[in-house]
Parts: sequence; structure tokens; C-alpha cells
Amino acid sequence: MKEQLEAADAELKLAAEAYKKKKKGLGSTRGVETLFRSAYRVQMELTSLADNKANMMISINGIIISIIIASVAPKLDANPWLLIPSTVFLLGTLVSIVYAIMAARPRVSSIPITLEDLKHSQGNLLFFGDFANLSKDDFTDGMVDLLLDRDVIYETMIHQLYGLGAVLKKKFGLLKIAYNAFMGALILGVLSFIGVFIWIFVMAPEA
Repeated sequence: MKEQLEAADAELKLAAEAYKKKKKGLGSTRGVETLFRSAYRVQMELTSLADNKANMMISINGIIISIIIASVAPKLDANPWLLIPSTVFLLGTLVSIVYAIMAARPRVSSIPITLEDLKHSQGNLLFFGDFANLSKDDFTDGMVDLLLDRDVIYETMIHQLYGLGAVLKKKFGLLKIAYNAFMGALILGVLSFIGVFIWIFVMAPEA
């Protein structure tokens, strides 16, 4: 009997400790704030990195396209052998610059979000693309309601982080295609020039 009482008492203590831990929620306020601050900083740094990479690809491909159109295109009549390598370079760099522009292009939702939608977790009150469609009073009311509930604040910030991650995934996916297209244009373009040069040197003596 004594052993049973001790076992029951131990179970009650474990249940009480579990309840206390659950009651505490997500941990200390400072720890949660540090977590979100670090996560947001990393997301912003990655976003800046992706935009810089996209801008670099846009600049490089724009320069290559300008050089080919300005310098090579007028010489195609006298040097028709330049047509194939130039076309390869133009197509590859065109695909690359299009995907780089898509990666750098701002993404703003065109679907209007109301305050009721935000209260039902449709949209994000911390994202400008959603709250910009609200009136000043609705935005103020929504922010006040958000600040009064810490759990809702954390949930909203988690949704914000997830949204940033989804945008980053799309950005880097488009950048991967842009870099692959640029690499393919360089490789195939240079090989085309080499092939044309070899063909000219082989055929020239016969001519």
C-alpha cells in the first residue's frame, strides 16, 4: 500500500511538472526574441545575397548581349561563320537574364486582405503586401490585438519566417536556372567559336 501511494505521488509530481512546463509555453521571452532576431537576420542576409547575385547576372548578361549586338551583328554579312556562336551566346544569355530578373522582381500580393482575414490566419499582419491594403484604423486595431496576445505574436512571426523562406527558395531556384543558362551559354558559345575556327582553318587550305 505504501509503495502504491509513493508511485501515485511520483506520478502526480511528474504530471505537475509537465503541466508547469506546458504552462511556460515557448520558453523565456529573451530566448524567444533572440531566436527570432537571429532567424530574421539570417533570412535578410540571404535575401540580400540572392538579390546581389541576381543583379550581378543581369549586369553581366546585359553587357554580353550589348557587345554581341553592337560589335558582332554588323559583321555578320562579311563573316557569316559568326552567326552560330553569336546565336548560342545570345540565346543562353537571354534565358539567364530573364530568370535573373524574375529572381530580383518584387513579389507583392494583388489579392486584397481584410482585417477579418488576418484574424483567421489568412495573410500576415507583419507583411507589408498584406497590411498595405488595410486602412490605417484597421491596421492599428489589428496590431493592438496582436500585441495583446503573446502566443499570436509568436505564431505571426513564425508565419513571417516561413513566408520569407518560401520566397528565398523561389529566388534561389530561379537563380540556379539563370546560372546554369549562363554557364551553358559560355561553354557552348566558346565551343562553337572553336569549332568554327577549326572548320575555317581546315577548309581554308582546300579553298
